[in-house]
Amino acid sequence: MRIACWSGPRNISTALMRSWSSRNDSFVSDEPFYAYYLREQQLKHPMYKEIIRYYPNTYDDVVTSLTSEIPNDKEHWYQKHMAHHLIDFNNIHWIKKFENCILIRHPKDVINSYIKKNRLNRVDELGYPQQYKIMRYLDSIGKKFIVIDSNILLNNPEKILSQWCSSINLEFDISMLKWQKGNHSQDGIWWKHWYDNVITTTHFQKFSVNQSQLDKKYQSIYDEALDYYNKLYYFAER
Repeated sequence: MRIACWSGPRNISTALMRSWSSRNDSFVSDEPFYAYYLREQQLKHPMYKEIIRYYPNTYDDVVTSLTSEIPNDKEHWYQKHMAHHLIDFNNIHWIKKFENCILIRHPKDVINSYIKKNRLNRVDELGYPQQYKIMRYLDSIGKKFIVIDSNILLNNPEKILSQWCSSINLEFDISMLKWQKGNHSQDGIWWKHWYDNVITTTHFQKFSVNQSQLDKKYQSIYDEALDYYNKLYYFAER
């Protein structure tokens, strides 16, 4: 089974990848379209030269890899994706062969976290419009999907993960609730810049309300993101 989790940045997507990597039956991949996205968009993210040089950076090469044999003789392949790394939405038919999850987080929390690490110019850098397109595509072809809100998951990870596993006819494994501290072998080489929080964890951290205020210069991006978030949240597991 191949599982694609479509997240945006500054979510709990890496912790969730840790969770799936704790299963003995699963192989995980970390943002396989990142190099392609950076090259196509000519973005100078931290470590962009190394990332483009180190990983496959054409769309066809990445898709061929993701749809090939599951590595390491594992039964399942969990793929952590950033939804905004997809650029051509006329060529995403391959995802219908996957079990798809859309992972969302409230945009105020995402924006306040993102701007500590990178410049923010447009809402599509946060993945919300792309997540909505993915959901619309899957719905249009009658393909089942699941939406998970990170705050709900953090409040009850065992319940939400169990519901997710059940929805794809997979037995929940209690090992998904814990992992080893530090960086993992499956982490992208960008972990040194982005993963400073998650590498200190061994389990999902209880959700706490962020009291930080949103900088007014991001208000229009926030408003756009919130509209998409609310449309996606309607379908979220409770």
